[in-house]
Order: sequence, then structure tokens, then C-alpha cells
Amino acid sequence: MERRFYDELAQAGLQGDMLPDELCLHILTSSAIELLPLLDAAYQVRKKYTGNEVQLHIINNAQNGYCPEDCHYCAQAKSSNADIEAYPMKSDAEMLAEAQCAYESGAYRYCMVFAGRGPSKKRVEHLAKLIGKIKSRYPIQVCLSAGLIDDEDARTLKAVGLDRLNHNLNTSEKHYPKICTTHTYQDRLDTLHAAQTAGIELCAGIIVGMGEAEKDVVEVAKTLRELRVQSIPVNFLVPIPGNVLSEAPNLGPEYYLRVLCLYRFLNPKADIRIAAGREVHLRSMQVMALYPANSLFVDGYLNTRGASRSQTLQMIKDAGFTIKADRALEELLKQEDAAQNLLTIDDRKALLKDIKDLRPQI
Repeated sequence: MERRFYDELAQAGLQGDMLPDELCLHILTSSAIELLPLLDAAYQVRKKYTGNEVQLHIINNAQNGYCPEDCHYCAQAKSSNADIEAYPMKSDAEMLAEAQCAYESGAYRYCMVFAGRGPSKKRVEHLAKLIGKIKSRYPIQVCLSAGLIDDEDARTLKAVGLDRLNHNLNTSEKHYPKICTTHTYQDRLDTLHAAQTAGIELCAGIIVGMGEAEKDVVEVAKTLRELRVQSIPVNFLVPIPGNVLSEAPNLGPEYYLRVLCLYRFLNPKADIRIAAGREVHLRSMQVMALYPANSLFVDGYLNTRGASRSQTLQMIKDAGFTIKADRALEELLKQEDAAQNLLTIDDRKALLKDIKDLRPQI
């Protein structure tokens, strides 16, 4: 492709233009569209809306296992035989301590995730009180992932200052029955609409590598655009033994980067997050994902470990980016011991968290 093509692509993203499906598919699959100029075009859009900052997110697996849903990608699902450390909901003291640790570690957002179909009214009230305490003690953004919620739940959570609600679409409407049968795609849309109506920002993304076609990847990106989702985590399937979907897709780092670029062009103002699977699928090309994406997770994911915090911070610094935090990147690096918690990646395998990873406050 001539340079003009990439300039026009960047301009379309900067103007918020909708890209036709055919062009979106070419971005994902065409060898005629070169990766480096594509990344540069996506970076022009990212730079306009998020500057050179990277948001650090820390996820708290606040309840592990005991889920009645059969999401085929999830180690906590009833359909999974994964060897996870199951436990009921953590105590408030434990979650508050982890919120403090997240803030002091430079996290911009603290994400609490609870297994299950959805919370009872009693649990919603409990979570509301907990979120209120976190917001009153620490200047940190709070995101909650608690399954399906309704309008009343959303209003309760908004009243105490919940910043974002996470509920991923994961895949397209057509492909959804192939990855879950215990709830519907529409159930997920209803949850997002409830949060949006209450004035809560939305966090919703995709898991790539679950047997979907490229057109499904495009469809999810455009649906998220229609929903005006503020935060989009882009996950690639993490192959956990015991899950229904336990085989790693052989998609490669370049495809991952192309997906991130596409999502930036179609959702130019959104926080695009490099989420689960970055270490396994991007491998030595992880740093390149910072050009289309402006946020990532540190300290691992829901049930799997990730690169060490020091490795991630050093990668951000080496690439010339800064972080969105009350503390300087250099200060955070000094407090990290680079020799601790290093992850050795065996290309296609995920390293499950143990109880010390999942519950560091006990």
C-alpha cells in the first residue's frame, strides 16, 4: 500500500469515520497492508485522544469459582475442570487492603470481579457499601464486574460512585451460542444498557481466538462503537487445561496487533486495553501493542499470572511512554524488585495463579 493509504486511514480514525466492513477485514488479514505503517496510523489516533499515557489496571479476583454459567473460555465455569483455587467472596478488609495496594502500586483503576450469574439484591447493597469505602479512602477509579445486573442494581452502584461496570460481549451475537448456553448475548446487552442508563461508564470487550471468523471480530468492534463504550479490553484466549476451550489458537502476534489497530480506528476515543493473553500471544512483540492501545493489566489476570510488574513498568518506560498515576513511573520502578515474580512463558501454556497470588492480603 502507498503511504497515502495509511494517512487516510489515520485521518478517518481522527475524524471518527466508520470504516466499511471490507476495509476492516483487509486490516485484519491482508498482507498488502503492512504492519508497521498500520501501527503508526493507529498511534496517530491514540496520541490525539490519550496522549502518551498508559493506564495501569489491577484486577482483583474477589470470588473464585462456584459459577453456575458455562462460558467455555472460563476456568470458573461449571463446565470447566481447571485446577483453580476456589473460594467464596473475600472479606471487605481483604478487598480494601488490595485496593490500597493497587493505588500505591500506581494503578489508575482497581477492577473487582465476582464469579456468578449475577448478584442478589443483598450482595448489591454489600458491594455498594464496599465501593463507597474504597472511593472515600483512595483516589482511584473503581470498575466492577459482577455478572448480569438490572436497572435498580445499576442505580444503587452509581449512587456510591462506581466509575465503570465491566461486562464483556466476548464475541458476536451469531457466535455467542457456541461459547455459552446458560445466558444470552441479549442478557449481556441488557446489563450494559442498565449501567449506561444509570450514568455508569461502560467497560466491554472481546475474547479473540474462540473459533470466530474475522467478520465476528469486526462486528464486535462496531457494536461497541454503537454502544459508545468507554473502555475496551481486547483479550486473546488463554488456553487453560480443563476448560472447554483449552487449545491455544495459532493466530500470532501480528494478528493480535492488527486487531488492536482496528479497534482503535473504530473506537478512537475509547481506552483500548491490552488484556489477557498478551504475554502468551504477543510474546516478544508486546511493546508494539502500546502504539494502538493505551492501557493494560499488571499483576496478571483473573486466574492466570502475567509478566511481573517490574517487567511491565520497564517496558512502558523503555518505549518512551508515561503512566497515568499520582506517582512517577521512575519512582514505581525503584520500589520494584526486578528479580521477583518473573514469569517464564512456555509459548502456548498459561501459568495458573496460586493462592498467594489470588489472596495476597491473607
